[in-house]
Amino acid sequence: MSHTQHLSTTPDHAAPTAAGASRTEDLPGAPGVRRSVLPSGLRVVTEHMPGVRSAAVGVWVGAGSVDEDDTLHGCSHFLEHLLFKGTGSRSALDISIALETVGGEFNAFTAKEYTCFHARVLDEDLPLAVDVLGDMMTDSLLEAADVEAEREVILDEIAMHDDDPDDVVHQLFAEQAYGASSDLGRSIAGTEASIRALTREQVHGFYRRHYRPATMVVSAAGNVDHDEVVRLVEAAFGRGGFLDVVEEPVPVTGRGVAVPVTPGRSSETRPFEQVNVVLGMEGLRRDDPRRFALGVLNTALGGGTSSRLFQEVREVRGLAYSVYSFAGHHADSGLVGVGVGCLPGKLDAVLEVVRGELAKVAAEGITEEELGRGQGQLRGGLVLGLEDSGSRMARIGKAELVHTELLGIEEVLRRIDAVTLEQVRDVAAVVFARPEVLAVVGPA
Repeated sequence: MSHTQHLSTTPDHAAPTAAGASRTEDLPGAPGVRRSVLPSGLRVVTEHMPGVRSAAVGVWVGAGSVDEDDTLHGCSHFLEHLLFKGTGSRSALDISIALETVGGEFNAFTAKEYTCFHARVLDEDLPLAVDVLGDMMTDSLLEAADVEAEREVILDEIAMHDDDPDDVVHQLFAEQAYGASSDLGRSIAGTEASIRALTREQVHGFYRRHYRPATMVVSAAGNVDHDEVVRLVEAAFGRGGFLDVVEEPVPVTGRGVAVPVTPGRSSETRPFEQVNVVLGMEGLRRDDPRRFALGVLNTALGGGTSSRLFQEVREVRGLAYSVYSFAGHHADSGLVGVGVGCLPGKLDAVLEVVRGELAKVAAEGITEEELGRGQGQLRGGLVLGLEDSGSRMARIGKAELVHTELLGIEEVLRRIDAVTLEQVRDVAAVVFARPEVLAVVGPA
């Protein structure tokens, strides 16, 4: 979902409601990051950034499309939309006016394993942003009329994705790999049929089951003080006794059993001018220590205009305009692959070149020059991407929710630099030898 909503008016904070004291610690592996766990299980992580006037805050909820079944397909995304529609004290318009008046940015998105609501404001307006987010998380009404109105908006969003060739081919790839009715194979937004079938009672039940303190992380970064953020969170999320529970945090750890990937080919005819292809295979789970070597390999293979695939497929042979590689990680599985858009008559040649390069890398690895270039791209991309408060907030919030440890930026850079040619060759030999998953979308 892509709300460009923004928040206004000074909140009237209530006193913290949870009994007992929160547990607060500095994280030794991540300098500058502090973490508190409230008695209710809600976690607060912050990172102070000297010299900035902004503050970014996000609420990360451990509920996404993997928590649905076929009868709830699209429910987590539907709920994300509905939480903007009004609370017991704010209408949908009030929510929009609030941060917009102070020039803030407000948005949300749903992923496979979590949902995030986030805002970025001037530091002086952080209390307002936290208050509105807390109001939405704890006191959304989910009125029947809003459910029906938003249902039509989501159907339009699904139609928009169906018109995007890249979205269509990646969804087809996931369905082939995991199964269309599986946790990781289902589309996040749902289908027209599943969205039309969802009831207000189903969405409300999902909200009550999954949106509780122990499944939530509040992260903040920028010109923020940790103790103040904790106080703001205790007040804003303390409405209606929401924090009056005692529970340990519930991390997003998956089911603890590897999800199998099914090889094969899926094709879909669409009236597109190009053929869009994703060719891939099973990758690595997100806690696999080899993920750093895979990241360097992925960057060297298809991470930019100097990458091996871009040079071979586009620059040397002129077979496609767009070619890239990717590596995605979940708690119980991962996928790696190559995406290409080309004219229909060039499809066979493109597949031959891509398969040839993957086989070559699996047998020989990459060169010393490619290793250095891949490491440099990852280093630069990481550091440059973390120069604003929003990206810092997202990094620590997601890490707290889905990872067993939060690595400091310097530690991540150290692990990237420690990747060797042998490690890259070993992971390439393992991953690229796995059976192929192929998705093809284009004209008949």
